[in-house]
Amino acid sequence: MDIGVLLPTGTAQWGPGDDPRELVTFGRQAERSGFSSLFVNDSLISPRVEALAMLAALAPATETVTLGTAALLPFLRRPVQTAQTLASVDLLSGGRLTVAVGAGFPGRFGRPLYDLSEVPWERRFARLDETVALWRAVWSGADSFHGEILRFDGIPPAIRPYRPGGPPVWLGGATPAAQDRTGRLYDGWLPYPPDPAEYASGLRNVRAAAVGAERRAEDVTPALFVSARIAEDVDSGRRDLEAYARAVYGMPLAELERIQAVVTGSADQVRDHLTRFAEAGARHFVIRLGALDLTSQREQLERLADLLPALRAPAVARAQEGTCPVA
Repeated sequence: MDIGVLLPTGTAQWGPGDDPRELVTFGRQAERSGFSSLFVNDSLISPRVEALAMLAALAPATETVTLGTAALLPFLRRPVQTAQTLASVDLLSGGRLTVAVGAGFPGRFGRPLYDLSEVPWERRFARLDETVALWRAVWSGADSFHGEILRFDGIPPAIRPYRPGGPPVWLGGATPAAQDRTGRLYDGWLPYPPDPAEYASGLRNVRAAAVGAERRAEDVTPALFVSARIAEDVDSGRRDLEAYARAVYGMPLAELERIQAVVTGSADQVRDHLTRFAEAGARHFVIRLGALDLTSQREQLERLADLLPALRAPAVARAQEGTCPVA
């Protein structure tokens, strides 16, 4: 079981006087505390440190943690240049990069960003899949790429990533179509469904699609993006997350938790809720800490770190019984 955290790179998660350079220190603290990955978000909706710049800063400052995006929006960037940047981060980190990608959503979280990038909204999923295929071609040394949407000749020699073939690429998305594409084309799945039963059902679809594409089901890493707040009890945690949801998303908590996995309560309650997702098949948690300044983020990080042995113990037990692999 891998358990990682999402760094608070957005200004909505900083308090007055917070220094964004502390984010590197935050990442090192997470690594020392036993977390296995550090992820960053990517958006132009709210001011935030650019995702790949943040990972480049973390690469020499950390040693063992996976560095990931949750999720990168490729349509915001030129595809060949992005392949070069991702390969560079993978190389500088010694092969610790994982790239989760997404196509954006309707409304203010999607279409306006396509307009800013001068990229058509139509066929966005096909464009995303082709962009990932292009990256993999560039990482393997190809000098041309001919897809239905993206076509390039004379691609100059690019820096090779640390690992042959490049870093693993995950897909963020929970629709049936996204599940099918994940199983056929991607190395991991990073959705955020509110219900563990919905996660389990989706994972079955992902694995069936992988087998149908003559891949091994276990080649697709089952991950989960989840927001968490450890509090004295559920009521106090929900009050804190209400402020968080409105500050970060501009929506009430009740609306956010209809579409995203959100857990809160005492440490035991948070542990039990996360364990339900593990029992549904999740093997890599990417946990966003529900706090609105860096001091509170660090406090939540310490409280969550105390749960790491308990969260990993069931996965270890299942592995010893031969019922699941330890990720």
